[in-house]
Amino acid sequence: MSDAPRKQATGTPGEPQAEPGTALRVAVVLLVAASGAVETISFTALDRVFAGVMTSNLALLGMAVGRAQGTGVTAAVLALAGFGLGAAGAARVTRGHEGTVTHWPRPLLLCLAGEALLLAVGAVVWAVLGGAPGRTARDVLQFGAALAMGVQSGAMVAAGRAAAPTTYLTGTLATYIVKGVGAGRPDRWVPVRLAALIAGAAACMAVLRTAPGWAGVLPPVLVVCALLAAGAPVIRARRGRSR
Repeated sequence: MSDAPRKQATGTPGEPQAEPGTALRVAVVLLVAASGAVETISFTALDRVFAGVMTSNLALLGMAVGRAQGTGVTAAVLALAGFGLGAAGAARVTRGHEGTVTHWPRPLLLCLAGEALLLAVGAVVWAVLGGAPGRTARDVLQFGAALAMGVQSGAMVAAGRAAAPTTYLTGTLATYIVKGVGAGRPDRWVPVRLAALIAGAAACMAVLRTAPGWAGVLPPVLVVCALLAAGAPVIRARRGRSR
């Protein structure tokens, strides 16, 4: 699929509809990689729940209730609460500021900056504890990780067509197979996002195995890189107007 504008029917036949630029697509890929890294820490090093995949957490909550396992219930509830709060916060900040195919609005970028800050604070706490937090610290970190993923998900919803899901890719994969490969119109960026999720998780897992205290660094770095990529179109536009 080309990044150039193309004709596509969206209500009115022949109505022109532009595709998101490369910079925003790269930003989405980086955010997907960041979510893969966060999920690795959340699931393997905290309490066996996911920071951004609430479908799985609802199932895990049900299983924990069925086993009468208090720890599992607490972890799932913390993840669900953190994610919901983060998404609600992003919705409030970005209300009335939906993105376009050329750029993301400033409130959305502020959400990503807030996410990066949350993850950075978590990385510092993780490092101070040597990658081996106790019960209370794990609960706080679990909530914080889910909060960050909720902010990211809420921001991507506000971005509209200039974004894509970054914390859950089941629907993305299904759409790619049915409406992309099955219809002969595969989006080349979907495999890139899927690969980014794997790469982010793999890289974080490698750091967890070799230098556990540094594992928390990767997610905020990836989000900052995404923020820089997303801000590039805005900077170019401002420079163009100033000339």
